[in-house]
Amino acid sequence: MSDYTPIDCGLYSEYELAIIEGRRTRIAWRDQDDRYHIEVLKPCDLLTRNHEEFLVVENLQGQRLDLRLDRIARIESEQNP
Repeated sequence: MSDYTPIDCGLYSEYELAIIEGRRTRIAWRDQDDRYHIEVLKPCDLLTRNHEEFLVVENLQGQRLDLRLDRIARIESEQNP
C-alpha cells in the first residue's frame, strides 16, 4: 500500500496551468530516497500510476523525471526576460 497523500485541488490546477503555458519552473522536491533537490524544470504532463499522482517534467538536459506530487515542497515560475 502506498503512503501517497493527495494534494489540494488548487495546487493541482497550478500544475495544469504551468503545463499549458509551457513555462520553465523552479521546483523543490524530495526524491524517493528522501534527498532534497531544487532545479529549473519544464512541466509536461500529469499522470496517475498505482494510485499516486506525478508531475512529468523535463530538465534542461532534456531528461524526463516523474515527481510525485506530495513530495514537491515548492514551485516558483521563472521570470521571462
